Amino acid sequence: MTEETTTPETAGPDVPPDHLAINPRSPFFDQDKLQRGIGIRFKGTVRTNIEEYCISEGWVRVQAGKAMDRHGNPLTIKLSGPVEAWYEDLGEGAPVAKKD
Repeated sequence: MTEETTTPETAGPDVPPDHLAINPRSPFFDQDKLQRGIGIRFKGTVRTNIEEYCISEGWVRVQAGKAMDRHGNPLTIKLSGPVEAWYEDLGEGAPVAKKD
């Protein structure tokens, strides 16, 4: 399996954005990109519970248990480390966006 590596600055249409969130109230929310399905690898492990990520800054936000804030939104914690993202609809060999 060969993976094409790109930086967020050289990202094309088949590379996920540098910063993306699943919360519709976030300025980084993009329904069209989320519908394609985005795979996230954080610290070498594929994760499915990511609420928001930023490749260039090297962090992800994940839900902190079942705790909710006063507005009914899940509480999240920010974890730092290497982040890689790709579109799942492209199958194996999809271009991967990661920080070099």
